Amino acid sequence: MTTATEIPEEVRAHAQELRDSVNHHAERYYVLDEPEISDREYDLLFRELLDLETRYPALQTPDSPTQRVGGAPSEAFTKVRHRSPMLSLNNAFTPDEVAEFFRRVERIVGAVNEYVCELKIDGLAMSLTYRDGRFERAATRGNGVEGEDVTANVRTIRQIPMLLRDPAGLAPEVEVRGEVYMPKAVFAALNARLDEAGKPLYANPRNAAAGAVRQLNPSITAKRGLRMWIYQVDPAEPARSQAEVLDLVASLGFPVNPHRRAVRSIQDVVAFLEDWKDRRHDLDYETDGVVIKVSSFALQQELGSIARSPRWAIAYKFPPEERETTVLDIAVQVGRTGAVTPVAILEPVVLAGSTVRRSTLHNEDEVARRDVRIGDTVLVHKAGDVIPEIERVVLEKRPRSAKPWRMPDHCPACDTQLVREPGEAVRRCVNPLCPAQRLERILHFASRGGMNIDGLGPAIVEQLIDHAYVADAGDLFGVTREQLLTLDGFAEKSADNLVRSIASRRRVPLHQLISALGLPHVGSQTAVVLARHFGSLERLVDASEEEIRDVEGVGPIVGERLTAWLRSKEGRDLLDRLARTGVVGEPEQRTAGPLAGQAWVLTGSLDSMTRPQAEERIRALGGAAGSSVSRKTDTVVAGASAGSKLERARALKVRVLDEGEFVAELSRLEEGSSGAGDSRR
Repeated sequence: MTTATEIPEEVRAHAQELRDSVNHHAERYYVLDEPEISDREYDLLFRELLDLETRYPALQTPDSPTQRVGGAPSEAFTKVRHRSPMLSLNNAFTPDEVAEFFRRVERIVGAVNEYVCELKIDGLAMSLTYRDGRFERAATRGNGVEGEDVTANVRTIRQIPMLLRDPAGLAPEVEVRGEVYMPKAVFAALNARLDEAGKPLYANPRNAAAGAVRQLNPSITAKRGLRMWIYQVDPAEPARSQAEVLDLVASLGFPVNPHRRAVRSIQDVVAFLEDWKDRRHDLDYETDGVVIKVSSFALQQELGSIARSPRWAIAYKFPPEERETTVLDIAVQVGRTGAVTPVAILEPVVLAGSTVRRSTLHNEDEVARRDVRIGDTVLVHKAGDVIPEIERVVLEKRPRSAKPWRMPDHCPACDTQLVREPGEAVRRCVNPLCPAQRLERILHFASRGGMNIDGLGPAIVEQLIDHAYVADAGDLFGVTREQLLTLDGFAEKSADNLVRSIASRRRVPLHQLISALGLPHVGSQTAVVLARHFGSLERLVDASEEEIRDVEGVGPIVGERLTAWLRSKEGRDLLDRLARTGVVGEPEQRTAGPLAGQAWVLTGSLDSMTRPQAEERIRALGGAAGSSVSRKTDTVVAGASAGSKLERARALKVRVLDEGEFVAELSRLEEGSSGAGDSRR
């Protein structure tokens, strides 16, 4: 076996990159419900890390995502410990991998009389606790060991019985498990209402269901039409197999998915997979695969589990559905920063339950790499069953008249010559008065990630611009009731509501205002860093490039671009107009405490807490949690597998604490703060 010291440094670094990436995307998916990549891309990242740790066992750390079963529970709800861990399943992407699962199982336990195939519901895993037959508590999966108490919200799901039909023979306390989901029709109606109100839409039913379960007001959850399928009970007695469990929970009054099958052979399983590959789109709920389980509990116990997953079950993921269609045109769209993106206009095609008409091509290099041409027949799929994407060109169907596509030289909205800077993949329109950029900048300013102006959607902004009521974000706060009444779709009440909504956002936290401005290279996290450092918009505007560049976590590129914008006529004019209309970024609350003014950086993995938990404890004591080590860093906390940040800290002679020293110092400081009357919850 390779020891830790024998692992090549590049392998160690790549493993840490994979761990960081998988942890990041797990948090986006499980905690924030805002995934950035498709499920398949996440699965492939996870598998790559798992394969690497299998080849080099010394790389495996207790906090590796391969040893975990989900994301951390939200701090918005009380934490609940599950009766037994809610395990995740290993994935299979081909029938051959399912066949290998069969072989592994039968190498360990011999011939298996029965497997059970169940549709894999694309919802939110949930556990329900019953005591003496009465519903007591509902909890999300969370990290598999602890979840979130969402009892009040789940109680509104009418399918879930409050009293079990006939609990005789069950243990006094049982935990049943299943998936909460939102039917497709309910999801479509919800998004239609959000769209009409100009609010952000949910990406898919799974995200909508998760959002509904996490509502702080149960009455809102009750209106979202959630449903649930149950597939497990713990303890399972008197059932002795998964097939018997499904019959048992149905007899108790729980909803059980009817599309399941007991099978004996791999041929039976493949037939079930093939049967549902296309039929799944006819269902009124999302399903992205099939779960295959050894039915007998005695055999399940003999097979056991490895790390995060049971050996007795596997989840087969359906390949993304593909359809052929024709590229009618390749258009370009202009974003708020002037970036010009090619978009394929497609012959409409029904794909994964919805009609697809457009697919982004990202940039001109990507168009050239794929060699997509107008008139081409292409295979289209939905990445993660959500985002339309061209898989490949069907070259044998290419018309002779098809010619390679070229990015236009001039902006389609303002005819300004496009510029491609060295090292960049995109061309940009550099005209600050470009109408397309103006629209996108205003939409960004009003969006949930910006000023969060409720009810101000694209259709309304377009009309405001067309009527010359608004030229940029600075004009929004001058929009009047009378102006709105001249627009399509407005009556007196809706006009009054929007005027009030805009006015209510005149005072927002400083970081929110900075983010809304759409400053070059400044995302939401950098906006927080800048707000905390400068304390006011005026101080940021007056800062030199060097002062901005030297802020921990900012750097020279952001410093240069941001300073140029703040000094530009466009930037000054917008900030002046916002100030004149009473828009204020309220100063960030600076936490007082023993670490006030100190910059701390975490590197490597911690056993006693997650990185976000550690950073929150630092901030609660007044410190700042940074991402890079510099001479301004006060302390570096080095966990397991610490990398280049630790080396840089030593080179700069920055104080370094190991995990034990870090936890001890936190405890000492927190006790001191508590004694001074500043208690932590």
